[in-house]
Amino acid sequence: MRTRPVDATAVEALLTAAVAAPSIHNTQPWRFGMDAATGTVEVRADRRRILPLADPQARAQHLSVGAAVLNLRVAAAHCGWDPVVRLLPDPYQPDLLATVLLAAPAAGDPSPLAGLHEAVGRRHTSRMPFTVRPVPDSVVAEMAAAARAEGAHLDVPDIPGTRRLLRLTAAGEARNRVHPARAAESRAWVTAPGVGLPYGIPLPALGPRDAGGRMPMRDFTGPVSGLTLPALRFERHAQVGMLWTPGDRREDWLRAGQALERALLVATAHGVRTSILHQAMEWPDLRAATAGTRRRCCPHLLIRFGYGPDGGRTPRARQAAR
Repeated sequence: MRTRPVDATAVEALLTAAVAAPSIHNTQPWRFGMDAATGTVEVRADRRRILPLADPQARAQHLSVGAAVLNLRVAAAHCGWDPVVRLLPDPYQPDLLATVLLAAPAAGDPSPLAGLHEAVGRRHTSRMPFTVRPVPDSVVAEMAAAARAEGAHLDVPDIPGTRRLLRLTAAGEARNRVHPARAAESRAWVTAPGVGLPYGIPLPALGPRDAGGRMPMRDFTGPVSGLTLPALRFERHAQVGMLWTPGDRREDWLRAGQALERALLVATAHGVRTSILHQAMEWPDLRAATAGTRRRCCPHLLIRFGYGPDGGRTPRARQAAR
C-alpha cells in the first residue's frame, strides 16, 4: 500500500487533533508513537492514568482512546491521507490499542471525515444548562448515522425513556457520592486555578449543580471537599442519546469511542453543545438496566445534547510521538 512521507509538521498536526478528543475525567489515557518508515501512527493506552474504581475494566479508557483515534483519522483525511486503522493489532502488546497507516488516497471523492476537521478544535464538553430550544430531528439523525458509520448505535428515547435513563444516572451519581474512595478518585482530577496541570478538570469547567435536581451532572467536588458548586436550573426536557454496541469486547469499546467522537463532531458542526453522563455505566447493575428490553445491547454512555453556552475548557498535554 502506497504511503506519503510524514514530516514533523504533519505529525504535530495529527497529534494535536488526536489529543483534542474527550476522555473520562480528562485523564487523556493515551500515548502515541510514529514509525516514519512505514507511515504508521501507534496509539497505546497509558496505564498511569486509569481510574481503578470508576473504570476497573478500562472500558472508559478504551472509549477515550477510540475517540482519539477518530480525531487522528479526521486530521489525516484533512491532510490528504487515507487513514487505515487496525484495532488491537498485536496480541502480545495489549497496550497497543490501534495503528493508523497514513496511506496515499485513491482517486475519487474525498473522505467525509475530512469535513469534520474544523469541528475538532471547537468540540468540548459543556456542563452548563441548555436552552429549551430542541435540536432538530435532522441533526439528531445525522449524529445517529455518524455512530452507525463506526459500528455503534445512538438511540434517542422519548420523554419517558429519557427520564428512566436519567433516573439510573442519578442512582449511579448518588452511589458515587456516598462512596468515599470513589468520590476521592473523582476529586483527584479537579485542578485549582493557576496550577497549570495539563490533565484533569479545572474548577471553572466543572459547571453548576441543577437547582431543580433533575439533571444528574457529576459532582467532582465530593461531599467532604468544602467546595459547593453554584446552582442553576437546567433544561426541563433534556435530549439524551444512549451509545451502545452489540458486543462488549475491547474492540467494541474502541469502535464505540470512535462512534462517540464522530457523533460529537457532527453535533459541534451544527452548533450543538454536548456533555457525557457516565455514572450509571460505573455500576454493573445500573449499566445492565440502561439497556432496557434491547437484546445484545451493551451500553457505554449517555450523550446529553442541546443549545447553550460553551462552558469552561479543559487543558491538553502536549504529545510527542515516541
